Amino acid sequence: MPLLTEDAKGVYVIAVTPFKDDGAIDTDSIDRMVDFYEGAGATGLTILGQLGEAPKLTAEESRAVARRVIDRVAGRLPVVVGVSAPGLAPMRELADQVMEMGAAGVMVAPPWTLKTDDQIYGYYASVAEALGKTPFVLQDYPLTTNVSIAVKVIDRIVRDLPTCVMLKHEDWPGLAKISALRATSDKGETRRISILCGNGGLFLPEEMGRGADGAMTGFCYPEMMVGVVEAYGRGDAERAHDLFDAYLPLARYEQQQGIGLACRKYVLAKRGVIASDKQRRPGSALSKFDVADIERLLARQGRRLEEIAA
Repeated sequence: MPLLTEDAKGVYVIAVTPFKDDGAIDTDSIDRMVDFYEGAGATGLTILGQLGEAPKLTAEESRAVARRVIDRVAGRLPVVVGVSAPGLAPMRELADQVMEMGAAGVMVAPPWTLKTDDQIYGYYASVAEALGKTPFVLQDYPLTTNVSIAVKVIDRIVRDLPTCVMLKHEDWPGLAKISALRATSDKGETRRISILCGNGGLFLPEEMGRGADGAMTGFCYPEMMVGVVEAYGRGDAERAHDLFDAYLPLARYEQQQGIGLACRKYVLAKRGVIASDKQRRPGSALSKFDVADIERLLARQGRRLEEIAA
């Protein structure tokens, strides 16, 4: 599998980790999930992220999930593996192992202890040194990491660390950050790296308009993200927004802190992608009222898509 580069674009779906009702990893559902994402038009997959419940897996389980996914795509799709860890040694160990399996690159989020610009830069300089030639994605998600990475710091990282090839942009509000980053690369002050955006796709049309290259998130209808990115790619912004509008109520609901992953897994199970919507403990669960909300949103979404297609 070719390595991840600055030219990456499209939709890299953040995959859930399927569990059986007893909490064991469901390998059959992993296979079905990978096939589903590929069939939906995903450009690549990202596994062992925060919403992949990576912190709940043992080191052995993390390797097993990575092996299963990488073997299933058989080189057809690039796989990015989340390797964030409290220390550089376990990060490097997992990164080396998954790259040996055939991963395209790894993703690293900053630890919450980083407070200053110099600390953030120094951390990623250490990450780049530890990972060697492995290309990495800088995950900028201050809503969960509590680490705010300024544009000037990202620019410095991009200038100095050539193995940083992608920004997973999840700042909120963050549209101005995309514009600022593109401005510096357009002026030749930094490399132009790939920018793929998260936050459940809530701002995807606007992000594409600001210069993003696509999405890296796990909304339960990846075909929406694929459709929006493809429409923007052919210059049809109105079509992108029309498609996005049909899915927005569900995307908004899925972004709730606390039950968002439960919602995502519920819909994926309902669609037959995974056998069970269970999370490994500790995890959230939907109430009967939550389920009623989701079912109503799904029904309205279906009607809206029929209107668009008519």
